[in-house]
Amino acid sequence: MTGPALPPIGERLRQARLARGLTVRGVARLVDVSASLISQIETGKSSPSVSTLYAITAALGISIEDVFGTLGAGGSGGADAAAEANGARAGLPAAVGAAAALTAPVHPGFPGSPGAGGPEPADRSGGSAASTGLRKLQRQRRVGPVVGPEEREVLHLDSGVTWELLGQMPDTHVDFLRITYAPGGSSSGVGVLMRHSGTEWGHVLAGQLTLTLGFDTYALNPGDSVSFDCSTPHSYANHGMVPAVGIWFVAERFR
Repeated sequence: MTGPALPPIGERLRQARLARGLTVRGVARLVDVSASLISQIETGKSSPSVSTLYAITAALGISIEDVFGTLGAGGSGGADAAAEANGARAGLPAAVGAAAALTAPVHPGFPGSPGAGGPEPADRSGGSAASTGLRKLQRQRRVGPVVGPEEREVLHLDSGVTWELLGQMPDTHVDFLRITYAPGGSSSGVGVLMRHSGTEWGHVLAGQLTLTLGFDTYALNPGDSVSFDCSTPHSYANHGMVPAVGIWFVAERFR
């Protein structure tokens, strides 16, 4: 599946970072990864894992749906708004700092979020009018009402994971995705779980997907469905010999 040509995911994340006046090191601190990794993702030398992508979008105050297509798509002023916002040094909304901490990968043996007891991220509330305008443009993009297989926008992520956007409605903040985990593919590193904002629903069409949810592990087979609060530490992996394919909805809450 190739889908329409999309700007590199790293460039779209870079645009969003500049629009919010954040440095590479600043995003790295919020996501709890190295600045080198953020730089490699932005320059296309590396692809983010599912867990890292969720963490970066939370830190930037954007949704997964915003990562598909071009930032600011849905209006002719998108590029101008992005350019204006790039120089605006916009701050992060207060809620985003909390979301970024919530999204950082965690390891079995929690309770508590990563870095519990450490200093809280700086409050960057009070974003500029330019950044607010950019976010509004992002929310107006419409995908559909009918999307054929050859029209799906596609993201290829690290660790053998592919997301295909099946549709998008303005202002709904719901990620409607066909996901594919290649054999050996996973949402994050071995033994690493993730948390992010929202509620998740999934239905497996083919293959087998292993879900780790809190302290429990589930084998999801064709016909199985799952739903849970995304703040529960979780991860997915395909330990089988064939691709695992499913339809997923993630309703985000932090915006």
